[in-house]
Amino acid sequence: MSRAWVPLMMVLLACAPNRHSWSPVTTFLDSAVASGAAPGAVLGVTVAGNRFVYATGRIGTGETARTEASTVYDLASLTKVVALTTAVMLAVGDGKLDLDAPVQRYAPAFVGQGKERVTVRLLLAHAGGMPGWRPLFREADTRAETFALAGSTPLDSAPGTAAVYSDLGMIVLTHAVEAVYDQRLDSLLHRRVFQPLGMESVAFLPPATTRERIAPTELDPWRGRLLRGEVHDENAARLDGVSGHAGLFGAVPDLLTFAEWMIEGWNEGSLLPSFPRSLVQAFTRRQDLVPGSSRALGWDTPSAGSSAGRLLSPRSFGHTGFTGTSLWIDPERRLGIVLLSNRVNPTRNNPRWAAVRAAIADLVMTTLFEDAR
Repeated sequence: MSRAWVPLMMVLLACAPNRHSWSPVTTFLDSAVASGAAPGAVLGVTVAGNRFVYATGRIGTGETARTEASTVYDLASLTKVVALTTAVMLAVGDGKLDLDAPVQRYAPAFVGQGKERVTVRLLLAHAGGMPGWRPLFREADTRAETFALAGSTPLDSAPGTAAVYSDLGMIVLTHAVEAVYDQRLDSLLHRRVFQPLGMESVAFLPPATTRERIAPTELDPWRGRLLRGEVHDENAARLDGVSGHAGLFGAVPDLLTFAEWMIEGWNEGSLLPSFPRSLVQAFTRRQDLVPGSSRALGWDTPSAGSSAGRLLSPRSFGHTGFTGTSLWIDPERRLGIVLLSNRVNPTRNNPRWAAVRAAIADLVMTTLFEDAR
């Protein structure tokens, strides 16, 4: 193997190194990066509070800087769970949102035929009937106009009859959360979640001083430049970089902190900020609102062919991001797996990363647990 792809960082903290050999995991990840699935990647695993972090490859195509544990990535749709779903949990816990209330109660701009039957729960489970996507960035010029267009987009199906993964539904929920708190999503989460947990790398609009730590994404045709520290998703960009569907940046150690926080809440209900165990479990449990859907509230659950692989427990929950990111949590095993990459650098026309995520999840499981082999 070329020296360009030599492993760059391995951190093992109290994880019984004599019990577990991580070489199957690291060799596979090295090989995936060397084959061009992504310029580089960082893997983080937490099990019972013990962490393993491994970085490989370069920060970007054609760049000399190597990835490190502190490399910051555009998290893409991990924003939906780390940011928006967490904000909805806050709002439910604070009595500001009712999961089974019509979204119109909180976002009056959500108008159109049938929308009076769309609840917060249905949108979180991607079962509200909203289309998956619309090029709002080409139709609107401001954040307010973008929210208005998303809210007025007609339903594609009757609420509760089809499962369609919808960025538009998450944008509508962003508007609802900001309305009930009278505060933008980034400010709310920084004050209530990210700062109390010490998640210093996690932010919607990373400061310019962190630019050298941020992995670039795409040479974007719409904006005509290489994106670095600027959200990859075009609709999120039109929302000034702050939306519940995309826009969050972060590094593996802070995502492991988030995973450990969720694991603690699922098992003990002693989160700080405080959520009862029942609420954490309710949000991460498969909803079965539409036959065949694997969706929980905001979160996804394991299903055939998903990025969860084959070995995580049925109560596991997770999500992926378009830029090449994923987060899976198996709360019964107190396990969290974070895999961050910039597989869209220099172009999104790179389909090789999808299989990597599932394979890594399975390799982590067989490395750590005898009964998974």
